[in-house]
Amino acid sequence: MSRRDGCGTGLPRPLLWLALCALCPLCRGAALPSGPGPAACSPRCRHGGLCLGNGTCLCSKGYEGERCQHATCYPKCKNGGECLRPGKCRCPPGYGGRYCHKVSCEGGCQNGGECVSVNGVVKCLCASGWTGSRCQEAICPQGCRNNGACVAPGICSCPAGWVGGACHLAVCKLPCQHGGKCIAPNMCRCRLPYSGLQCTKKRKE
Repeated sequence: MSRRDGCGTGLPRPLLWLALCALCPLCRGAALPSGPGPAACSPRCRHGGLCLGNGTCLCSKGYEGERCQHATCYPKCKNGGECLRPGKCRCPPGYGGRYCHKVSCEGGCQNGGECVSVNGVVKCLCASGWTGSRCQEAICPQGCRNNGACVAPGICSCPAGWVGGACHLAVCKLPCQHGGKCIAPNMCRCRLPYSGLQCTKKRKE
């Protein structure tokens, strides 16, 4: 006798029934015969999996596991990523892309820096003359004195009254006379026997 299934094919053999019925959406979640007795999958097959007569699940494409509970991603999620659904990865911090194959530095790398992964640690590899977590800080090897700020590799921005590559030269608006030296903004250090704001006063002996 022939046995009719949910697809209405009336196939007499369970194996042929399985092969054809797997193509039919009406059979999703149905129990397929494999001999005497009813088939039962407990818990039920998930994500459209088919319950076979021996109580096992035949999973839909993109899923695996005893009850088809795990999604599969191909290629597999890299760098510790988790497959949420077929072809969709959830990436850990520091990685991005469809399969978590791209290194991603939060905030990006500035001033020509490159985002790299070193021994599993994601960080910015800075260009020469820059440092900081995002390569945001310039390096001035000479240092910036007198509250100067390093604004670009080797370049200091000096406060008022100071100049020079390291903000180390004071500026006196009125020049120091008679060999005097400007040691601070508008402040002269005079040579004897001179004194005064510009070293113009000569002491009497």
